[in-house]
Amino acid sequence: MPIKVLVADDSDIVRRAIRQLFQEHPEIELVGEATGFEETIQMANDLKPQVVLMDVYMNRDNGDSLTDIVSKLNACTSPIVAISIFNDEQTKKLAESFGAVTLLDKMELSDILIPTIQKFAVPHANL
Repeated sequence: MPIKVLVADDSDIVRRAIRQLFQEHPEIELVGEATGFEETIQMANDLKPQVVLMDVYMNRDNGDSLTDIVSKLNACTSPIVAISIFNDEQTKKLAESFGAVTLLDKMELSDILIPTIQKFAVPHANL
């Protein structure tokens, strides 16, 4: 069975590139795409993906505070793999506050994304 992944990024270009990468890997199934934090949280709760791939610097859908977003993301049962074009300490701390299991550099996704998803995916039996 393929690994179910929810992709969350407010950039259509990034989502399209990830979608194309997944098409080359039948072991990965894209189950949804979100463009903001609230949508990500809702889709993660509804779809129960095995991995949430999420940009740490997205728009806030409904003006929730960062504290509210952190609280809701930490309640998510799917592992979060954070992505960003930034790889500095501030971004790493933000990803950690979201409960991310790792932070990936967007510039390296074509090389490291699939192995990372495979590493952190929740087994099907735990869904």
